[in-house]
Amino acid sequence: MQQIVADAPQDAVVEGPERVILAFGDSLFAGYDLETDEGYPEELERVLRARGINARVMDAGVSGDTTAAGLQRLDFVLDNLPDEVDLALVELGGNDLLRGIAPEQTKANLSQILQKVQARGLPVVLMGMRAPPNGGPQFQQQFDAIYPALADEYGATLVPFFMRELAENPSLLLEDHIHPTADGVKAMVAAQVDTIVGALPEED
Repeated sequence: MQQIVADAPQDAVVEGPERVILAFGDSLFAGYDLETDEGYPEELERVLRARGINARVMDAGVSGDTTAAGLQRLDFVLDNLPDEVDLALVELGGNDLLRGIAPEQTKANLSQILQKVQARGLPVVLMGMRAPPNGGPQFQQQFDAIYPALADEYGATLVPFFMRELAENPSLLLEDHIHPTADGVKAMVAAQVDTIVGALPEED
């Protein structure tokens, strides 16, 4: 299978101050069933450094986390961050979908997460999720509206559908039909890296 990589110069010189990115999410960040260097945060760091950005991406993904579980552990994660963090990626909600949690509860939890992250002065990239049609049109409409509404309310940068590349190309999924393969991770990062770079604050 042809590998999918982000368009980046292979001989870029990494320079400038370190840019630290917090990747806070569930198994889609934790690299479920992948090698330790094949997860989304690790691939994102590689691609950013290939572009000459002195990036360090901190993997704070925990497999199985719902938005409620993420909210519960968020203070601990934030309290243990290094002094200088430039950006937070927030990726949660897929396990809420799998458990059929009410969209209003998912939205309330994500709202609190965004409040807590922004209270630390961190800009946010919110990774949007979309509901499958088997939950019914009302559920799908309510869930899909969560992420654009929250991004607008909190001024967060939105990735409209974090798993778009996987939905469009199922061969990028593991056999569980939920999680990305290593090539799936590469495709996601390649599609989203420009948005993430654009959300990084300008260097002082």
